[in-house]
Amino acid sequence: MDEGQKWRDLRNSYDVVAEEYARRIYDELKDKPLDRQLLDRFAREAQPPICDIGTGPGHVARYLHDRGANSSGLDISAGMVQQARRLNPGIEFQQGNMLALDAANGSWGGITAFYSIIHVPRVEVINALREFKRVLCPSGLLLIAFHVGDETRHLEDWWDNAVSIDFNFFTPQEMQSYLMNAGLEVIEVIQREPYPDVEHQSQRCYIFARKPGNPSEFVG
Repeated sequence: MDEGQKWRDLRNSYDVVAEEYARRIYDELKDKPLDRQLLDRFAREAQPPICDIGTGPGHVARYLHDRGANSSGLDISAGMVQQARRLNPGIEFQQGNMLALDAANGSWGGITAFYSIIHVPRVEVINALREFKRVLCPSGLLLIAFHVGDETRHLEDWWDNAVSIDFNFFTPQEMQSYLMNAGLEVIEVIQREPYPDVEHQSQRCYIFARKPGNPSEFVG
């Protein structure tokens, strides 16, 4: 895949903030009970192996691993992968782009994507979800999280670092449409208000979706 400028900007921006991001974000799940509840459910229901896409410092992959899941992580930023490996010895982390995953067809049992789809331009979201579907096994499970809205917010300064990064907000109906157009089955849509003093004050949405098919066809 020819990496476009937006993807280069995204990678470079997260490289710049990786250490500070890990310091601020790595322990955030302790203050997010619904997120933990949903990840507990995902760890119970998804077949191994599981990949956390847009893993950042690896806290979601770590949470799943600590609940017995065979989890790994992938991030576009080499700086983030470095932080994830430092903080989570014993878990595999790789650099990669969600639009061109280095995985065989049907080889993963589950994918989590917490606030990583928000960096995909709207015109490419369906392509990213089709790539998720490709690498999922039949009946493979997907859990995505995103900010609710219809705007795109551009950031050029992040914790006193120069960046160039877009944050895309999606309505639940919009994301459900993208998922269905990518050939995935929507299982459940969950929304919550932001946790005060914990995170950016935007409404959050989580969607469980599944690749159609018989799990006996799993090749992973």
